[in-house]
Amino acid sequence: MQILSPGFKAGEGDLPIDKMIEKAYDLVQKGKAEHIGEGVYNVVGEHGTYTVAQKIDGTVNCNCPGFVRRGRCSHSLAVLMLTQPALLRSVEKEISKTSDKTESVIR
Repeated sequence: MQILSPGFKAGEGDLPIDKMIEKAYDLVQKGKAEHIGEGVYNVVGEHGTYTVAQKIDGTVNCNCPGFVRRGRCSHSLAVLMLTQPALLRSVEKEISKTSDKTESVIR
């Protein structure tokens, strides 16, 4: 699933991109990402609350250790999903397809 946008760098990391997308989607769905100021968001992750800043050009930065190390994280992707409704719809569609396939296999 290729659903990246400007400001989100794909690269090597210990969390596969599809899992990162699922985590980010879950953060959005559970209301864990909160807009607190112009281009600034608090995102409550599994290991703490992090600040994500989005610049005017769409690039994002997060203060979590994962972003500092890899330049990407589920917190920053959650903010991109919040600020880009088309991206969120695309992720919802992909996750829906995946869950439909899983249900078919289980039956």
